Amino acid sequence: MAIRLNHTIVAAHDKEASATFLTEILGLQPPSLLGPFAAVRVGDTSLDYVDAGGEVTSQHYAFLVSEIEFDEIFARIRERGLVYWFDPFHRQRGQINAWDDGRGVYFDDPNGHILEIITRPYGSGGTSASRPHPLVSRTLDSPYREADHTNRDGKHGGGKLAEVEHPRGQEDNAYSLPQPRHSAD
Repeated sequence: MAIRLNHTIVAAHDKEASATFLTEILGLQPPSLLGPFAAVRVGDTSLDYVDAGGEVTSQHYAFLVSEIEFDEIFARIRERGLVYWFDPFHRQRGQINAWDDGRGVYFDDPNGHILEIITRPYGSGGTSASRPHPLVSRTLDSPYREADHTNRDGKHGGGKLAEVEHPRGQEDNAYSLPQPRHSAD
């Protein structure tokens, strides 16, 4: 069975403005109105913006883009004067990461959602695996055995979260999850 994400709902203070922001930054077709939603098509998936009618809890949305698309999107981010970050925790402002031999950058939408563009999937190892994503390694903890990467039934399996490698000068909780940001109404 080929399972794919079809759509997700994105809470917004102003669905049309938020959907338009995303389409303009990513260079996508303008949003379409679909019932209570302002729908943005991203490949085969739809991000359906809806007016939250109150508080919006920050979520993270990552977009895999080509090198050329990255350059175009990044130019639009800079043209708008948006703040961008190396990491999702907003600790290294104004920097692009190079995890897995790709490029990635994080920025916020008008609702406080954390948007990300990357040129290689994290955990892919890149062409030389010279700069792996700091949270990803190749073995799974329990119930998998680290030595041979097999589970109790002898079947092979995936990856696990690595011991965290902190950027220079970062404290031990450098990669703790960010606290939700709430808007001031």
